[in-house]
Amino acid sequence: MVHDPLRTQPHASGQAGTDADDPDSEAAGERVAKLLARAGVGSRRDVERLIAEGRVAVNGRALETPAVKVEAGDIVTVDGEVVGEPEPARLFRYHKPVGLVTTHKDPAGRPTVFAALPEGLPRLISVGRLDLSSEGLLLLTNDGELARALESPATGIVRRYRARAYGRTTQAALDRLKDGVTVDGVRYGAIEARLDKAKEGREGANLWITVTLHEGKNREVRRVLESLGLKVNRLIRLAYGPLALGTLDVGEVEEVGPRVIREQFAAHIDPANLPTGERPQYRSPAKKARRAAQAPAAAESAPESRSEAKPAKKTYKAGWAKAKPKARPHPPPKRKSSAAPQAPLRDSTRPREAVAERPSPQGGGANQGRQRFSQRPPSAKEGGVRSFPRTWPRTW
Repeated sequence: MVHDPLRTQPHASGQAGTDADDPDSEAAGERVAKLLARAGVGSRRDVERLIAEGRVAVNGRALETPAVKVEAGDIVTVDGEVVGEPEPARLFRYHKPVGLVTTHKDPAGRPTVFAALPEGLPRLISVGRLDLSSEGLLLLTNDGELARALESPATGIVRRYRARAYGRTTQAALDRLKDGVTVDGVRYGAIEARLDKAKEGREGANLWITVTLHEGKNREVRRVLESLGLKVNRLIRLAYGPLALGTLDVGEVEEVGPRVIREQFAAHIDPANLPTGERPQYRSPAKKARRAAQAPAAAESAPESRSEAKPAKKTYKAGWAKAKPKARPHPPPKRKSSAAPQAPLRDSTRPREAVAERPSPQGGGANQGRQRFSQRPPSAKEGGVRSFPRTWPRTW
């Protein structure tokens, strides 16, 4: 859709060719509704409404019918703004708070979802809607075809809600919703409702109910529970298809990765519009701020080196038996100082000195015993060197 001044103008009026000119020709171009849907302007139904209001123009001329094909090089504008080439499909999770309207412009002047989105996002449209008093997961995308496929009741994508209601009911009454119910002439399909919690009060009970449905019609959860005599005072969307609200903060938006889009939603996206790569392009400012705040705290708590990390001392409560200390191994023998005289080693070639024999019990007297002990060499204290018996070790 980039303007080329050298291209030929097959239609003098500036109006692109219609399907009536060549309905069977695929080379004639792409339908304007499909092209604008891929560009993220809106779903095909939204584009048809814009065309009926005269807000879409091709080459400067407002369209009167959506049965128009746009050729390469045609300039398409919406509300006077040129629509660029469609970019690959992108999908975002948004935690919608209470008090925002799911629309781009509100005639009543109420705050809208798209005005509250942070900067740096492409032009987005919502997948379905959440009313003013509802909160929770809201999917946003730049691909109108994907949005139309995901919100269509024919697709049957599961939506899960958690509702707080006032009144009284039983699980048996909620189980009857599995067969569908008609409320005010509108037929609703099978709905699975589970009673999670009931808190009785003076005038009634506050109930928490988990509701799972496949159609997602306008105010479906509120109207169905009201048919059972329950008044919903809080409604939170927890999941939409394979995507869940998770830990997303209120007002925070996070992009779904291209790999998840290819694996989960490839059947609803034009193959030429499938995203490539592995990582999302948009980084949430709230997530960046949380990581920046956590980094200094982690650095302070972590020790500078492993040597400084000391094991925590185990504490015992009063009266508890403490572990016995480990037994200390036997210390090695102490060495004598070099100043102390050492016993000389006996020379095996030298004959031993004669030592008086012990008196035999048959003969000898006390004098013989005294003579033996008087002949022993002087001890170390007496200034001599004492010889040890042969059976003793030569050194300590």
